[in-house]
Amino acid sequence: MEVKLEDRPLEQVREEVIDQLIYNYSHGVISAEAFERRLDDAMKTDDPHKIIALVADLPLAVDKQYQDEKETVFTPNYSHQQSTDDDKLISILGSNERSGKWLVPKEISIVDVLGATKLDFTDAVFQHQHVTINVLCVLGENKIYVPENVNVVSKISSILSEVDNSSTSLATKQAPTITIIGKVILGALKVKKKSTTKEMWVGFANNLKALFGESNKY
Repeated sequence: MEVKLEDRPLEQVREEVIDQLIYNYSHGVISAEAFERRLDDAMKTDDPHKIIALVADLPLAVDKQYQDEKETVFTPNYSHQQSTDDDKLISILGSNERSGKWLVPKEISIVDVLGATKLDFTDAVFQHQHVTINVLCVLGENKIYVPENVNVVSKISSILSEVDNSSTSLATKQAPTITIIGKVILGALKVKKKSTTKEMWVGFANNLKALFGESNKY
C-alpha cells in the first residue's frame, strides 16, 4: 500500500517534483518561464498536495540517465590522491586564496592580520569527510564559499567583529562537514554559498537541456 502523501517527508516530495520539473523542461515539454515559475512554487510551498499538483500535467518521468547526471553534479568530489594533512595560510598585510579544483586537506589554519583570505570549496576535491578550519583573524577579512552539498559548522568567537554564516545546510550523511573554529578580532568572517539553491537547480536544468538537445541531433 502506498504511503499517504501527507505522511511522506516533505523535502523528499519536493525534490521528486523538482526532478520531474527539470526533466520535462530539459526535454522541451515546458518553457523556461513555466519551469522557473513552477520551480519557485515548489521551493516555497509547504503543502505536499500543492507541490505534487505542479507536475500533474507533465508526461515524462525521470530515468536512469537523469539520476546519473544528477549524482555526478551534486555528489561531493572525493579523491584518494594523497596530499598533506594540513595547510597553513598566513596573510599579513597581504592576501591568500584557494579556488578551482584544489585538494582539501584534513585541517587548514588561517592567520590573517590586516590581510584577506579566500577559500572557495565550490570545485574543491575532498579527501576527508570532516575538515577543520582554524582561524585567527585580526583586523582582516576571511571569505569562505561552499557548494550546496557541503555542511558547515561555525564555532567562532567574535570580538567587535562581523561573523556571518549563511551557508549552513543539511546535506547527506556522505557529504563533507567543515567545522570552523577560532577567533575574529576587529575583522570579518563570511561563509556563503556561491550560488543560491534556485540558481543551482536552474543551472543544472539548462545544462541538461543542452545535453539532451545535442543528443537528439544524432
